[in-house]
This record gives sequence, structure tokens and C-alpha cells, in this order.
Amino acid sequence: MSKLWFASAISCLAILGCSQQASNDNNGVIDELVNFSSQTTLDQNIALYNASTEYNAETRSLKVNFNTSEHAYSSISFVSEAGWDWSDLNDFNIAFDIANEGEHSTQVYLDITDGNGDNYTRSVSIPVGATKTYYAKMAGHDLQTPDGDEDVELNFMSGLRSNPDTWQSDEVNFISLWGKKNLDVSNIKRIAFSVQSALYDKTITFSKVQIRQNPAMDETFLTGIVDQYGQNAKQEFVGKIHNDQELLAARDEELSALKNGYDAETRTKFGGWKNGPRQEATGYFRTEKINGKWSLVDPLGYPYFATGLDIIRLSNTSTMTGYDFDQGLINQRKASDLTPEDSQKLNRVSNEAAKTRYVASDLRKDLFTWLPSYDEPLGKHYGYRRSAHSGPLSHGETFSFYSANLERKYADINPDFMEVWKDVTIRRMQTWGFTSFGNWTDPMFYQNDRVPYFANGWIIGNYKKVSSGNDFWAPLPDVFDPLFEERAIVTVKQVAAEVQNNPWCVGVFIDNEMSFGRPDSVASHYGIVLNTLARDGKDVPTKAEFTRVMKEKYQDIAALNKAWGTDIASWDAFNQGVEGNVESEGQLADFSILLTTYADKYFAIVNKALKEHMPNHLYLGARFPDWGMPIEVVKASAKHVDVISFNVYKEGLIKSKWDFLKEIDMPSIVGEWHIGASDSGLFHPGLIHAADQADRAKMYKDYMHSVIDNDYFVGAHWFQYMDSPITGRAYDGENYNVGFISVTDQPYKPIVQAASEVNEAMYNRRFKAQ
Repeated sequence: MSKLWFASAISCLAILGCSQQASNDNNGVIDELVNFSSQTTLDQNIALYNASTEYNAETRSLKVNFNTSEHAYSSISFVSEAGWDWSDLNDFNIAFDIANEGEHSTQVYLDITDGNGDNYTRSVSIPVGATKTYYAKMAGHDLQTPDGDEDVELNFMSGLRSNPDTWQSDEVNFISLWGKKNLDVSNIKRIAFSVQSALYDKTITFSKVQIRQNPAMDETFLTGIVDQYGQNAKQEFVGKIHNDQELLAARDEELSALKNGYDAETRTKFGGWKNGPRQEATGYFRTEKINGKWSLVDPLGYPYFATGLDIIRLSNTSTMTGYDFDQGLINQRKASDLTPEDSQKLNRVSNEAAKTRYVASDLRKDLFTWLPSYDEPLGKHYGYRRSAHSGPLSHGETFSFYSANLERKYADINPDFMEVWKDVTIRRMQTWGFTSFGNWTDPMFYQNDRVPYFANGWIIGNYKKVSSGNDFWAPLPDVFDPLFEERAIVTVKQVAAEVQNNPWCVGVFIDNEMSFGRPDSVASHYGIVLNTLARDGKDVPTKAEFTRVMKEKYQDIAALNKAWGTDIASWDAFNQGVEGNVESEGQLADFSILLTTYADKYFAIVNKALKEHMPNHLYLGARFPDWGMPIEVVKASAKHVDVISFNVYKEGLIKSKWDFLKEIDMPSIVGEWHIGASDSGLFHPGLIHAADQADRAKMYKDYMHSVIDNDYFVGAHWFQYMDSPITGRAYDGENYNVGFISVTDQPYKPIVQAASEVNEAMYNRRFKAQ
């Protein structure tokens, strides 16, 4: 059991520096926030959770050992009961001198919380090695609020998930993740460092924590940051392309090394394990438990483990340029559309609309050193987004540097450069040993008959909606609205028409990362139920069904009132809207029933449509995010899907977290995961951070081994094939280094090598050469 210390009532001034009157030294230091001169004072003012510390009096440093091999969450917090008051500072940062004496890089999450309970989460990877300074801006620079509007923050106005540094130094800026960026700096209560879902114990050593004045802001930090190839214009890095000649030379070198097919000695044409225990061959992919471990089986009857990459398409390669057009000349979305806006291909506006082009955001426009005109050849790579999830513009012009680079790179081989890219991509998968294309593969690959693939569809339409209270991507469908089932059938028919009963299709994902409920609290877990109960069943079919289920269980409203501790007048009153109470055990038991009712209906509808129109292909679920997988929903899905899918953005699969699969006993698959680094010219490494590209490759192996070694998982797909645009995806601003290839279509050699080694050895590792 870990030690747990909480802050004492000892004066903040005496132990943790709070003085606002200290003058700046030459390095801009305003105050030492934590005094490392005494183990006793530190013990009284830190809180540890699944962690321990080692104090070094000689170096005045504090080593923190995070026990993360056995615990999914481990942390150290610097806390102040009185609260730190920095209200007279308007342009400052908090800086930490940290070393890593361990064996593994350590991704730490920095959470700073104010007295209102608001929290801002950032993250950084601490590489193995000597002390470096890591800083987090608290006020000023890109955290300032323009025009006094406290609800507007420049971090969001840029449209990037994380901005370039606002001053140049050898120090490391924490990466912005989520939360309220402009905290109440008059009452900061807690500064916490945590390590989450790591495969190994991690360690870091603190030697300084300081409050510092920000240096002068580089007023051009968001100006001219992108070159003509879509790369960082202001930074050199390994693999950067400077001219077309370099691009073509790299192309020729790679093409000469690419294979054309899997290793015929060890793999079937589908990528299955040719030397493994053969099962019944059905001509299509299916599931089977082999030697006590769940497995996919390829159409020839051989064990098959699915590895591959997501986003084999151009749809997510475009970025907002800051320009827009007369909306009267834009083809707007229709209720009958089947493709979500972020899945639209490059859809350049009409020539008539192009004449109305105007600057909608100077900030976005000024990010680029170059954009083509509409009448030159590379102007074909413009597109348009009619809506956006987040960012500076709700709609606008887009440009795909990746697509433009494909034309630069392959057009001299074939004017139809996309055909060359298609062939190169297939050969890359075979050369690197991947057995499939993952989710969001362009249907142009569906009949390639060389690499298996996973198809996908989205159920969208004007059916009624319900809410979890925290709908990250979009509100949830009212699954009891008959129109939802109609749209599900239409969606599946469309996917079926694209797949054409092709045996190379492993299966189908429908929808993605739905907000079924969050683990933050009991209320967020049952958000769908709580929010739907409060609505009127006359307008909300799911609410009407909830009323029917409760009436069937209790018959008499008095019986429900007794169980719930309520005084609802009648079933009509119940149907009109009631407030749930998560403190009532009787209500919680029924909330579980109602959440199951909702989830069961959703998966039953989709399964029915797939079994009717795509009976030979596996139903792979809706890709539960690890932040939204209530156990009732997972269990409900298990009754209808062939394989349960999860998107797991962690350092690996922690065995204890997935023990529930023993009870469900279903094959499962990781639909998304990634690891990125900050040495590629991009400003955000992604959700999981590595120290550099070599460390990224090492962490790739560790993650995949945790999947291969889990008896219930039958594969994992990396998100995604190519890096995000440096200035953020047009739909949501993601600007992550998460690709196997860069914006110039250059493979990242360390991670490619790591994946090749994992893919070559995975069957022997999983089945222990049985």
C-alpha cells in the first residue's frame, strides 16, 4: 500500500513559496514554489497515490517512483490548503527542473486545479537522462483572452490542438491536452503529476519548481510556420524535404526496396499464419478459439491476427486555410447524406464559388508561406468543409498538402498519381508485414485482392437524438425512433454495395467513439439514462421505452416510488419527465437496466441490418473509446457483435483493466491507438508521447506485445497512416505526429522497422510456436 500524505495547515509562505513581491532574477524567476531543502517540509505538503519518494539532501532533489506496473494511475501532488494567489501576475509560467533516472521515458500528465474545481491538463514525455526544464504557461501569451472575452482563448482560435512555442529556448513546453486553460490564478489549489496506464514502473526526479515571468512573446509564432510541402518552415528535422529533387530521390530509394506480396513460406495470401493449426475454411473471415486463445481465421482456414493502419484515405489530410466563399454557392448537406463531413473527400468548390473567395481568418491565412492559385495544377488539391467540430471557423476552404505531395512525387510515373499511391500503399503494407487495412480505408482499396481490409459506415440522418450530458463528438441517436433503424439499413446497404461480398473484407465497423457514458462519476456513467428520464416521452421515443420498461417491472407507480424513494404521482407524470438520483441504490439498479435497454436496442438494430445485407462479414461493433465503455453497454454489445472493438489510447493493455473479458469471453480488437514524438517538426505528438522517434519505435513494440499476449484480443490497428496536418485537421484541429509516414509521404524508419519485426514474429509469439 502506497504512502498517502496530504498538505498540512503549515503556512504556505513558510514551506511553499507564495511571495508576490520577490523581484525577478536574471532568468525571470519570481519565486521558488517548492522548497527542496527539507524532506520533512516536503512530506507535509505533497500527496502521493500509488507512488513513493526518495529525498536526496546533497542534491536537494526529490525522486518520485510511480508504481505503474501494478496500478493504472499513480501520482504526486503539490497542494496548498490556503491556495496560491498569483492574481497580480498576468504574464507568467510555472517551471519544473526534472530528470529521469529510470529505464523508460516517462509521459507525465500535469493537472493544475483552481479553487473553483476547474482543471487544465497538459502532458510531456521526460526522456531518460539528465535534468531539463519543463514549463507550463499560466497566463499571457497564447492564453490571453482577446477583447476581454473570457470565453475565447487563442489556443482555440488558432485551430491547432497545440501551438508552436511562443518564445525560443532549450526548455520544453508542456503539450496542451484538455480542460479550462484560463484558470483562476488567485486560488490555485493543486499541481499534480501523474503517470497513467503505463506498462512499467516509471520514475522522475524534481530539483526545482519555480514561478517565472514569461519572456517577450514572439509576435510571429503563428506566422509563416508551414512551407510549400506542408512541413514546419522554421525547424530542421530528420527526413525534411527541401525540394522536388529530394522528394523524387527518396521515392526511388523506397520503391526499389518494396515487396509485392507476403512471404509465401510463412503467410497465406490473406496474411494468415501458414504454419499454424489449420481450422475449417469457410471462404470468409470468421472467429475461433485456438488453443484457448481467441483468433480470427482467414478464408483459407488459417489463424489470422489483424495488424494494420487506419485512415488509408485523403479525407483527413486537409487543413483550413482561412478562406471562405459565398455560402449561397456552396452545396449544403442533405438529410439523405451518408458520409460525415470529416469523411468527405477533397471536394473543391465550383469555379463560380471560387470567384467569391475571401479571407475569413487572417490568423489562419498567415500560417502558410505558400498556397497555390485555383488555376494552377496543384490547385486541384483544395477542398471545402461545410462544418467543423472545433477550431477558428465553422466552415471554410481546405487544402491537402499531402495530396499535393503525392502529385509532385508520383505524377511523372503515371499522370493518375493516385493509382501509383494506391499500389505503393499496398506494397508497403505487405513489405512491413501488416495483415490488413484498418478503419476508414478508402473504398478504392476494397477490391484490391492483395491486402485484407476492414470496412466502415456511419449511421447519420435526421432521426431524433438523446444525450449523455457529455456528447464529445455528437449527440446519440434515439434508437427507438423508427427513422434510426431506417437509416441503419440505408448505411449497411451502402457498405454492402462498396464491399460487393468480397472475401478480403474481414468485417465492418459501424459508428465510432459514441458517448455511451464516462467513468468520471456515477452520474456521467449513467448520463444517457439521467438525461433521457428528464425528458417527455411524447417527444422522445427512448424515454417512452424507459417508461414502458419500468411500468412492466413495477406495475404500480407506488412500487416504483418505494424502490426509488420518490413520490411521482403517476406513470403519466413519470413519462413527462423525472429527475434521477444517483444516491439511491434502488434507482441505480434500474439505471443499469435502462442503460442496457438502450444499448441492446442500438446493437440489435445494426446487427440485424448487417446479418441481412452482409451475412458473410463480421460485425465489429462501434469502437468503444476507453473513456466511454460502461460495462452495461459492453455486455449488451457482446450479444450482437462478432468482435468487440475498443479504441485504447494508453501505453499498452494493462491486464487488470481487461479482466472483465474473461466473463464476457468474446474476441476483441483495438480499433485505434498511437504514439507520437516532438522531433518531427509537428507541434503536438498526439495523445501518447514518446521521447523521440527511436523511443516511439520501442513503445510501439511494447504496446503490440501487450495486445498479442492477451488471449482475448485478435488484432490492433494504429491510428493513423499519415501524420495529421501540421496546422490541424480541417474538422477538429488535430495536428499530431502519429503517422507511419510524414506529410511528404516519407516513412518514419524507426517505427516501420519496429512494426516489421513485430509483424514477423507475432504468430509465434501469440501461439508460442504450438
